[in-house]
This record gives sequence, structure tokens and C-alpha cells, in this order.
Amino acid sequence: MRIFIFSLLAIFFFTSVSSAQTKTSESPVRLLLKAALELGGDRVAQVYFTNGETQSVRAAQGLNIGAGIEVQITAEPRLLFHATLGFKYVTTQADNAHIRLTRIPIHVTANWMLANKFRIGGGLASHQGIRFNADGIAQDVQFKGATGLIFELAYSGIGLSYTPMKYTDQHGKEYAANAVGLTFTMAVRKNKQTVTQVHAPVD
Repeated sequence: MRIFIFSLLAIFFFTSVSSAQTKTSESPVRLLLKAALELGGDRVAQVYFTNGETQSVRAAQGLNIGAGIEVQITAEPRLLFHATLGFKYVTTQADNAHIRLTRIPIHVTANWMLANKFRIGGGLASHQGIRFNADGIAQDVQFKGATGLIFELAYSGIGLSYTPMKYTDQHGKEYAANAVGLTFTMAVRKNKQTVTQVHAPVD
């Protein structure tokens, strides 16, 4: 977590520098919305249904929805920093139990615009609060916080990501949580309001 705190401080430093130097009407700091549908990883649990069907819950599986900030460096507009906090969730098709695997992902990445809409990025990913909840059907499983790398290739807000990571449960057992994802990213742009003239009433 120290690495993430340092990374966030670095982003806020770049934010202040960019805000002080910018001469354009567009703010270099933007609200960032992100979602990803991710697959992969070892099986955390196997669910058996009365009709004979089964369903696996895998460590990297789930829908990840998050929000954060995008910082564009004024001196080099092709360089973008992203920091997001999200919630990742997967459940099963069971009707009589709410079985789910949840975690809180924190992503800090540096991104480079190769072309107008073509972006490549990489950085750090941390998953906290990792928990498998069997809703009383079986034993719940808690995992230690996990840290790994994240890589992304995107065009016009739609991209592919890869996150190599390992989860470790309360008994010390390790699970591969390597995730391949389809990502959706949107930066909310807001133009600055610049004062040009002020006319004060004259008595």
C-alpha cells in the first residue's frame, strides 16, 4: 500500500503543476469513469445445483466498476495518469443463496497516447477486502490484500487489459488471479471558465 500512496501523491503533484502551467481552456484534471468485464484465475469454489449443473467461481472473474481522476500533463499532452477506486463483483445463478466473490480494486497507471484515440498504459493494481461469501451454504473465505501489475491497450475508450496477480487465503493457500478484461473508460471533460472583463457599476 505504500507504493500506492506514493503513486497517488505523485499524481496530485503533477495535478498541481499542470493546473499552474496550463494555458488552455480545458482542465488537465478530469473525472474518470471505468468498467471492466474480467475473466480467468483459479477456481475458488465449485457450486452444485439440484438439476445436476455446476458453476465455478474463479479468482479473477467479475465485473469491475470504478471512478477516479485522469491527469493530463501540460508539458506533454500525450502523457496521462489514471487513479481509480472500484468494486469488483461476481455471483452465481443460485436462487436460494447469494454466493459471491467481492474485492475493492485500486489502480494507478501511466498512459501514453500513441495516436489520437489509441492509448497504451501500465501501472499497479491492488485488490483489498477480498472475500468469498457462501451465504451460509459453505464456509466463507477471506483473502489477504494482493498487489500486481496491470497493462492496457485501448482505442476510443474500449480496450483490453491484463492483470497478473495471486490471492492468498486465510489458510495460506495461493490462487492465481490473472485477469484478462474488456475495459470501458470515459473521462468527463470540463472547460475552464476564464474571465476576460469585469464591468463594475459606476455611481
